[in-house]
Formats: sequence, C-alpha cells, structure tokens
Amino acid sequence: MAYTQPHPRFSVLSASSLSSAEHLSPTGSSARFSLPSAPSINTALGTPKPISRPNIYDRNLNKTRTTEVSASAFTFLFSEVVQYTQKRVSGINDLERRLNTLGYRIGTRVLELMVWRAESSSKAPKREIRLLPALMSVHTQVWRAVFGRPADAIEKSVENEDEYMIIDNDPPIERHISVPRDMNQLSCSSFTAGVVEAVFDGLGFPARVTAHHTPVQQYPSRTTILIKLEKSVLEREEVLK
Repeated sequence: MAYTQPHPRFSVLSASSLSSAEHLSPTGSSARFSLPSAPSINTALGTPKPISRPNIYDRNLNKTRTTEVSASAFTFLFSEVVQYTQKRVSGINDLERRLNTLGYRIGTRVLELMVWRAESSSKAPKREIRLLPALMSVHTQVWRAVFGRPADAIEKSVENEDEYMIIDNDPPIERHISVPRDMNQLSCSSFTAGVVEAVFDGLGFPARVTAHHTPVQQYPSRTTILIKLEKSVLEREEVLK
C-alpha cells in the first residue's frame, strides 16, 4: 500500500506538524520550520582528552614474573571451559583430547615466555639438551610458572625405559571440580598433560603425555602425568652419554 505522505511511524513530523511548520515559516514555503541548534557539549566545554589506558602489550614481562592470578577467577574460567567443551563432545576420550589440545596451546606460550625471560635476565642462557635436566625443568620451573609451585615428585617407570611420571598430589585445576559417577574415568588434568607435551616438544623431546588419576588415602585427587618419549629421544641420549 502506497502513502502520499511519509508513514507516521517513520516520519519525524506528522502531517499536522508539517502544516504548522509551513504556517510559522516566515517565507511561507513548504520548508520545515527549524530552531537554531544549541551548542554541543564538546563545543561549550571543549573537546575532552582521550583517556589513556595502560596497554597490556607495553608491560614489562620481567616485572610480571611473580604476579599471581586469582584462584577463584581461574577456577571459574576453567570450569566454563570444561562445560563448554563437554557439550560439544561425544564421550570422555573426546573431552580429554580437546582439553589436551587446549593445554598444548597454553604450553607453547608458557615455554616461549620462559625462554624469553631466561635470555633477557642471563648473560649466558642455557638450553637443556639432556633428558633428565629437561624433566627437572618441567617438574620445577614449568610447574612453578603455571601453578605457583613445583610438582611433588618425578619417577621413572620400572617396566618401560621410555616412560617417566610427574606426580602432583593436589592438582590446582581439580580442587573445585566434582566429576559425576558416570564419568569417573575423566581426568581434567588432561589440560595439564597438554601443557607438558607442548613444553617437551618445544625443547626437542617429542613425547606423548597423558594424565591419570592415582588417588591414595591422603591425597584423593592425586594425579600422575605420564610421559612416553619417542624412540629418537632415547637414541639421542645414548649418543650423548
């Protein structure tokens, strides 16, 4: 349906106001009557200066070495990550795989930050090329960088020479997680396993890292991070002996 005049819902002035505007116009033309515009606030008070906010990319990375993140904020964020991922998977294995992938992305950034800090604060930075020093670095320095404290123990498998274990008696990411009974095999520490796997890959020790619940009476949430090294790593260790 066509309108000879603009539709009243979309017109600023109605037909009656248009006629009033024509009547009030000193020229008697059909132009709309307009009032002189009031000065804007910016004109009257001056243009306000933009607020300068600190840029996170301008912060000195060495000064934030000892900063801590709120445990409540971290727990809330991680719980939302788990819930978001859980709605998009088909089973426990798929959920652990996705958590491992997310942790791997974090691990690459953790290693990059740690290497940068070591090179900027030391005149002779050292890169670990032997397996045991690399394991101790992950057990101590990486755990402290991510969780604020070192892991509780590191062990070597007595059955397979290519397997090592990092033990955390009280994993921070699982302190406030309640796993349903039908998902009792789920280990949210797969996220931590992804971080460890990324660090080992970045250091030149390719491995497959998984997380397993190994509870004891004193530590019901005790978790073992199992590191299964590739054959090339063991062969290189034999050459360097």
